[in-house]
Amino acid sequence: MKRLFLAIKINPEEKLISLFQSLTRCCSNDKIKWVNIHNLHITLKFFGETNENRISEIRNSIINSASTQNPFQFEISETGVFGSSYQPKVIWLGINKADQLKSLTSSLLAEFDKIGFLTGRQNFVPHLTLGRVNFIADKKSFFENIKSLNIENIQEVKVDEIILYESILKREGPEYVIIGKYKLG
Repeated sequence: MKRLFLAIKINPEEKLISLFQSLTRCCSNDKIKWVNIHNLHITLKFFGETNENRISEIRNSIINSASTQNPFQFEISETGVFGSSYQPKVIWLGINKADQLKSLTSSLLAEFDKIGFLTGRQNFVPHLTLGRVNFIADKKSFFENIKSLNIENIQEVKVDEIILYESILKREGPEYVIIGKYKLG
């Protein structure tokens, strides 16, 4: 069994790295599990524990869908939090100009449904997870910091491939191993 997910790799540029560092500094009194900046990605589909004999089916579905989609761009913009003001769960960055990203994801999910990897009930909300919140010492200050770092147009991302990863969970954080890269178009 392999723990698999399909994603778009994000190669952080200076403005994104600076924002990430500012967030980790301003939230240093809180317990937040930050994503390794070199592991940043947008998850298109999380397969979870998957039997290795299903990987070829998954690859074929990715190829079928990716071949029908042209390369595109989107914009990383704005900070946000999933969860409530009483119990924040995830710190994220939003995605603007996401129509083609949503189209790609919709096409992929339809292909995966055909081979039994059914789409969940939640709608796809394109975002970039930065950290998972365990405990916030001062919620008012936390949300003020997040709001103060709410920058538009953080980084343009050009997408011409998607990547199937295996996620190996380790004490120090997940290790992502590339199973395959798939070109769009």
